[in-house]
Amino acid sequence: MTTPVLLVLGAGPKIGLSVGQAFAAKGYKVAEFRRRHRPGWVLALEDQPCKHRSSGDPESIYQVLMASDGVALDPEDPLSSVSISETTRIFATNTISPLIAAQEAVKGFKQLPTSASRTFIATGNLLNTAARPPVLTFGMSKSALAHLIWGSSIAYEKRGFKFYYADERQEDGGATIPVSGPAAGRAYTELAEKEGQGKWLWTFVDGKGYVES
Repeated sequence: MTTPVLLVLGAGPKIGLSVGQAFAAKGYKVAEFRRRHRPGWVLALEDQPCKHRSSGDPESIYQVLMASDGVALDPEDPLSSVSISETTRIFATNTISPLIAAQEAVKGFKQLPTSASRTFIATGNLLNTAARPPVLTFGMSKSALAHLIWGSSIAYEKRGFKFYYADERQEDGGATIPVSGPAAGRAYTELAEKEGQGKWLWTFVDGKGYVES
């Protein structure tokens, strides 16, 4: 039997580390890619079959997704404080990089047997359904990412390829800040093991699983 593989792009010390741990515990080979290598992030995985790759070149999006740096705008006049260069960077991070990653994932999925998971999960937030003027451009990029996942979930469902925009929420439907790495690990392994495409917008509450947003 072929060993399943998890590739984490844009791996950070919270979700990336915890997701890697969760999948490694289930026997996956784990490869994590991040913009900057920080040894302290990966200590908990040192005894697991996990490989790490770092890159200081933000243009190398085939190798690593850039870390997301939110840009706070004037809440009463956000359009006057928008920087086109910053917006371009944000979209490169949150939209174009995932698009390329999804393209490459589909190429790989086509070569895998139907018994393989073939699941693509993007970490999202509520900005695809809620307006927050101070993070207008960041929300625009996340909304575009959500559309990428939604459209892909429809296009590839018959082939058995699964696409999810995973968004941790509070009991009242509000955003979870900060997010829980272990909760993401549990949710993402559930999605990988789930047969067939579920709700593409996978809003979940820690301890409860999927909940309607």
